Amino acid sequence: MEEMHLSRSAAELVDRLERTGDLSDGEFADILTCGEPGFVEYLAERARAVRERAYGKEVYLRGLIEFTNICRNDCKYCGIRRGNKHVERYRLTEEEILSCGDIGRKLGFRTIVLQGGEDPYFTDERMVSIVRKLRERHPDCAITLSIGEREKESYQRLFDAGADRYLLRHETADREHYAMLHPKEMSFDHRMRCLRDLREIGYQVGCGMMVGSPYQTLSHLVKDLRFLREFRPEMVGIGPFIPHHETEFADQPAGSVEMTLRLLSVIRLLLPDVLLPATTALGTADPFGREKGLLAGANVIMPNLSPTNVRGKYLLYDHKICTGDEAAECIRCMTLRVAKTGYQVVESRGDHARRRAENP
Repeated sequence: MEEMHLSRSAAELVDRLERTGDLSDGEFADILTCGEPGFVEYLAERARAVRERAYGKEVYLRGLIEFTNICRNDCKYCGIRRGNKHVERYRLTEEEILSCGDIGRKLGFRTIVLQGGEDPYFTDERMVSIVRKLRERHPDCAITLSIGEREKESYQRLFDAGADRYLLRHETADREHYAMLHPKEMSFDHRMRCLRDLREIGYQVGCGMMVGSPYQTLSHLVKDLRFLREFRPEMVGIGPFIPHHETEFADQPAGSVEMTLRLLSVIRLLLPDVLLPATTALGTADPFGREKGLLAGANVIMPNLSPTNVRGKYLLYDHKICTGDEAAECIRCMTLRVAKTGYQVVESRGDHARRRAENP
């Protein structure tokens, strides 16, 4: 470790975050901006130690099925927003989705993630049918949904059909910043209510934010950390903002890889047993971004199971990686790359530590 080269105040800040899981807003700001040589490396090493106490050297794979790029929303940062008329739209059939799940299970995935835009075609009835059939075909797998904002009754029906987890990024914990990123018809309060509803129903819940999104300030990131500490999600997905050329933020600068890695380490110390992905966005922004994410405290990778003929159409941001790889090829590649970091891909549901007893 580099502690001997750090000032006492910098090292004590990391010590206290790990020990208490809390800092003042000013101290969170200090840890995000500390420029002392060796600080980021020290922070990452402390985060790795905490991650290994909770999950050992294991890295969990989530098989991602991006089943529709049709979306009713017009979020200002998103490449598949409603207002982008240059997207070639698609939606997979139920049988295509189930087939992707079958392929994933044969390849060793124990978590299937259904992700898509808020496509009105996928009503509760259609989604319940898909979830129920996936559960019947793969009873040993976790089923994760990432399909946006719905009402509590809808979330309950999907949970009762067999869904285990739900990913819904909060994007920003600041109300005014949220309004800068989203159209007027979208509500910060509704987004937060959805997260609370999911928690009350019993899902393992994931939230998260973009790092370096337009208009984001240091105080916004501190609010995000404060929100994560209070909400205590089972998973936190963060990645650098990457602009898409068909949005009003096309000319905005991309988010910082270094800040994303620093935040991964801080979040690991803040929530020691959180499931923390090294995201595709991080791998897009840096050729070794996912490996660097694992070395900063992450323990989840999400390879793509979608058919290769639609992957290039699900572009939330420009230059997204891995749009042409077959699923088997992607897993072999990621397994080798993970091994080079000193960690090991395992065939496991990879449940949150609090839930492992429920799903041995």
